[in-house]
Order: sequence, then structure tokens, then C-alpha cells
Amino acid sequence: MHRRLLPLLLPAGLAVPAAPAAAAPDQVREGAVALQARRAGKILPLPEIERRVLPTMKGAQYIGVDLEMPSGVYTLKFLRDGNVIWVDVDGRSGQVIGRTGN
Repeated sequence: MHRRLLPLLLPAGLAVPAAPAAAAPDQVREGAVALQARRAGKILPLPEIERRVLPTMKGAQYIGVDLEMPSGVYTLKFLRDGNVIWVDVDGRSGQVIGRTGN
């Protein structure tokens, strides 16, 4: 499973970009594919995924999400006690399919 190391730029673990970065062409295409899948009802909307997962992550700070297409897997990222936790969720069913970290 592919993971990206999240930079923690500030002591509080918050990254604040100086200016918005332009999306790479691949990111734009993936975003369009994700939007089309969402509109077609093939994947659940992010707020629904968050409603299911966030309550299970007590004591952890929610720091972001990725959506991998075409698999439709959401990866929600959390920070707890200095450790990053990734929770993989099937975007079609909303079921947690994997978790790494503490």
C-alpha cells in the first residue's frame, strides 16, 4: 500500500502554505475522475466517510484525506502522540479496509 510521509512543518503539526500551489495535470485528471464517480453514485461523499470514521478516532487530530482513483479508496490521516495513523476506507461501501500506525 502506497504511503506518503506527511511533513509536520510547525511544532503543532500544522502546515501553512505561503501561497496556493497549482495542481499538477495528473491531480486535475484524478480530481475530475473522483468528481464524476461521486456524481454517478459510485463512491460516497467525503462528509459521509468522515461521519463514519472520525468518531472512532478519539484522541487523534484529523489532518487530511486522500482519495485514490480508480480504486475509490479514501485514506484519512490522523495524528496522535506524534504518530501518524492512516485509515483506509472503501469509498463504495464506507467500510474501513485497513489501518496503519498507532
